[in-house]
Amino acid sequence: MSIALLYERSESDENGIKLTAQQLGLDLTYIPFRKIALSIGDGFSAKTKGKDYTQTFQDTAVVLNRAQSKNRRLQASYILEVLGKKTLNSSQIEFMCYSKLRTLLNLYKEGIPIPKTVFVPCDATDTLKNGKEIHNKKDLADLFEQDLSLSEGIVIKADAGTHGKMIMLSKTREELENNIAETKPGLINPVGVVAQELIQKWFYDLRIIVSKERGKEPACYPIAMIRAGFKDFRTNTFLGNLVFDAKLPQSVQNLALKCGKTLSHDSQAWILALDAMVNVGKNKNVDEAYLKSQLDLAADAWGAVQKIKKDDTRLTNFQAWNTQLESQFMTYKRTSAYENIKNIIEENLQTNSEALVFHEANSCPEFWENTRLATGLNVAEPLLRGAKSLIDQ
Repeated sequence: MSIALLYERSESDENGIKLTAQQLGLDLTYIPFRKIALSIGDGFSAKTKGKDYTQTFQDTAVVLNRAQSKNRRLQASYILEVLGKKTLNSSQIEFMCYSKLRTLLNLYKEGIPIPKTVFVPCDATDTLKNGKEIHNKKDLADLFEQDLSLSEGIVIKADAGTHGKMIMLSKTREELENNIAETKPGLINPVGVVAQELIQKWFYDLRIIVSKERGKEPACYPIAMIRAGFKDFRTNTFLGNLVFDAKLPQSVQNLALKCGKTLSHDSQAWILALDAMVNVGKNKNVDEAYLKSQLDLAADAWGAVQKIKKDDTRLTNFQAWNTQLESQFMTYKRTSAYENIKNIIEENLQTNSEALVFHEANSCPEFWENTRLATGLNVAEPLLRGAKSLIDQ
């Protein structure tokens, strides 16, 4: 019985998993999960237009679920588990991580610090049978203002959004109502409206990796990937911000492990990327003008990394492209600006370690181009070890 990699398209992360499997001496089979027909009733079959994957499904023991669409990933896990396969991560974990609200509810129940969050199970606009529209934005705004402060900032979020999509900051009543009106039911926001207090995170947030192999205690990788910059209140790298690494205080590692255990429940093997913010407030350790000057210097070196990331040879000659990317990323990390900002973050994180809040968990994190090169952790390794531990039982 084998380990299968299920994916929609073979991008950098999937190619990195394949390369890592070769280096570890593990055989991987591959299952596409987009234009494939899964047939049930008179037996089971799985076929694309050009290939029959039925035997591959039958011979697979554990599936690495790397479908990028949250909906397809959830469907894939459930289908495979019903067929008697083990998945990393399980459908239970996928269900939890699919929704920011479900994630936060479970963390809240266990006493893990989260941003103050308000959910109203009502859409911004209701359409009646006769076609008449009822606009609820004023009522929703009133409900949010009962528990959240506009003067501090209210963030409207898509419950299942990703890459910063449909995350909007409101500082005035007009902005709040307009942002509420923008939230329409869809794949990234299935029902209702989610709002949160604005965490005063200064210029950075954290991505922390926690994982577990069957028969072993969960582990928290002691170095976080940091997304940093002043491009937007959202520090997502897709919005032009930079990446750094920072050592985690032991208290933060312990809290991250508690998050992992909470969200994984009784799963035997799993891996999660936890997103956290530090409520820095006014507790800053350097002058902001100096910080911005260092970020500008770091951005110059970061631009060369970004240029390589966009090079299409990553799809045609992955190993050569990867060698070039690693070299340029190391050049970026060796700049004095990178080291200065890293030290600022680590000092601030140590000072404010008790002000951490967790706000999201990702069951299928992107890792090859940023997390791996910034922190030194190739997420493909715990991913593959976790899958192998489920076979070895």
